[in-house]
Amino acid sequence: MELKQLATLVTGGSRGLGEALAVRLAREGAQVVITGRTQAPLDRVVGRIRSEGGVAHALLSDIGDKNAIHALAGSAAALVGPVNLLIHNASTLGPVPMPLLLDTDCEDLEAVLQTNLVGPFRLTKILAWNMALRRQGAVLHISSDAAVNAYPGWGSYGVSKAAQDHLSATLAAELDASGVRFLSVDPGEMDTRMHSDALPDADRATLARPDDVAARIMQMVQHLSAIKNGARISAASWTVPA
Repeated sequence: MELKQLATLVTGGSRGLGEALAVRLAREGAQVVITGRTQAPLDRVVGRIRSEGGVAHALLSDIGDKNAIHALAGSAAALVGPVNLLIHNASTLGPVPMPLLLDTDCEDLEAVLQTNLVGPFRLTKILAWNMALRRQGAVLHISSDAAVNAYPGWGSYGVSKAAQDHLSATLAAELDASGVRFLSVDPGEMDTRMHSDALPDADRATLARPDDVAARIMQMVQHLSAIKNGARISAASWTVPA
């Protein structure tokens, strides 16, 4: 996928992997829109990108808010043109410390699903149909090891990520002939605030740097045509196709 001038929307772009992806995309010439729920961190990332000569814009938005999605999609297109790369990075663990699944309030599970699954689905519905009309575009979901392995206390998050993986694969099967590509990426354990919230006693020295993971994801985006549509890939095991 050609990144120069690529209209890109990254949800959860105010820190961690989302920030690293936005910065790297802008360095390659993409026109980047980032979203998040707090203005100051978004402005910091945009300022960082612009200081390097890149194109970036910030939109204050909550992916879990049903009423915000159409405005988000329309505002992003107004800023950079029709979005051709959508990266679903925004997600939530739910309440921390994370309870066992049977101790989880139904409302808390619902809130996690709204942010990690339903919100991304709503945004994809709007943008992917437009991509299909143009016969080009890609939707990338940031997944998790918790999507395929059951860990006590990770129930709401794991359930949401497993469903998101299957959502991506199903959309790929349904739109395979349209020119729209779908991909789920397991970034592995990273030194991020979310990881710290979940596992505050973890040894940070053992965790991957978000920027290193972003570099691998960038390679995947650039080689999307060589990856099976709807695939799920671990960033740690990724190698550039021969």
